[in-house]
Amino acid sequence: MSTVTEPVTAPPRRGGVLDLVRRFPLLSFVVLAIAGSWIAWIPLVLGPYGLGTWDIQVPGGDGGWQLFVMLPGAFLGPIGAAFFVTAVTEGRSGVRAWVKRVTKWKVNWRWYVGILVGTPAAVLLSALVITGGDVQAPPMAALVAYLPYLVMQVLTTGLAEEPGWRDFALPRAQRRFGALPAAVGIGVLWGVWHLPLFATGWGHSDSFHVSRALGFILFCVLFNVVMTWVFNRTGQSLPMAMLLHVSINTFASVLIGDMFPAIGENFDMIQRTLLLMAGVGTIVTLLATRGKLGYQPEPAAEPTTRTVETAPPLEPARLP
Repeated sequence: MSTVTEPVTAPPRRGGVLDLVRRFPLLSFVVLAIAGSWIAWIPLVLGPYGLGTWDIQVPGGDGGWQLFVMLPGAFLGPIGAAFFVTAVTEGRSGVRAWVKRVTKWKVNWRWYVGILVGTPAAVLLSALVITGGDVQAPPMAALVAYLPYLVMQVLTTGLAEEPGWRDFALPRAQRRFGALPAAVGIGVLWGVWHLPLFATGWGHSDSFHVSRALGFILFCVLFNVVMTWVFNRTGQSLPMAMLLHVSINTFASVLIGDMFPAIGENFDMIQRTLLLMAGVGTIVTLLATRGKLGYQPEPAAEPTTRTVETAPPLEPARLP
C-alpha cells in the first residue's frame, strides 16, 4: 500500500463577470459596496437634502430623506455586496453560514459591559478634554431615548454596514495582509464609502470643507483598529462589532450635544472629540496587543491525500 498526495485543483473557470467575482471576491465586494451605495445616493446628493439641483420630494423632510433614500442606499452597499459575493463564491451553504454569524450574541458578559458602558465613557472623557470640562447633566428625555435609539441603530446602521465591512471583508483581508494592514485598509474604504454624504445635511454640507472629510476618514481608520481587536477577541462576533459601532453613533447623536453646550450640534467639535477618543484607543490597543490586534492566523490547510492500493511487485519467473 502506498500514499499519493494530490494537490487540490481549482474549479474550472466559467468565464464572464461572475468568474471575476469568484477570482477576486474581496475586490468585488469593495467595488460593489461603494458603487451600489453611491449610485443609490444620487437623488440624496442632488435633491433638497443635498445640493438642491433636483426638485425631488420625499415625505418627512430631512428624516424622510434619511429613511427612504440614505438607509436603502446603505443596505444596497456593504450588506448587499457581501450577500451577492458570498452567494456567487460559496453558494447557499456559504450564505447560510454568513447569515448565522449575525446571531452570534453568545460572548462573555464582560464584552457587553465594556462596549455598552466603556464606549460612552470613552466619548465622555474625550468631550471633557475637548471642552475643558464644560459639562452638564443630560435631560431625562435624552436618557429615556438612549436605549430605543441604540436598538434602532443596530437594526439600521449596524445591520447595513457591519455584515459587509467587518464580517465579510475583514477576515479575508486579515488572512491576506495581516491584522493591522487590513484594519487600516478597510478603515480607509469605510471612510471613503461615506464621502457622498458630506454633500448632504448628514455632513452639514452648508459649511463643508475638505479637512472635515479627511478627518472623518482618519477617524474610521483609527476606530477600525479598535473594532478589529474587538472583532477578533470576541471570536469574530458580528453583533459585538455592531454594538461598538452604534454605541458611538448613539452617544454622539443623543447625549453629547445636551451634555456639552460648547459642542452642541457642531459637527467639527464632535469630530474632534471622536478623533481624540479613537486615537487614544488605537494607541492603547496597538501597545497592548503589540500590533497583532488579537488576530490568530488560521493554520494552513494541508493537502488532501488519497490512498491508492497498489499490487505487490511481481516476482521474477523461476526457470524449471
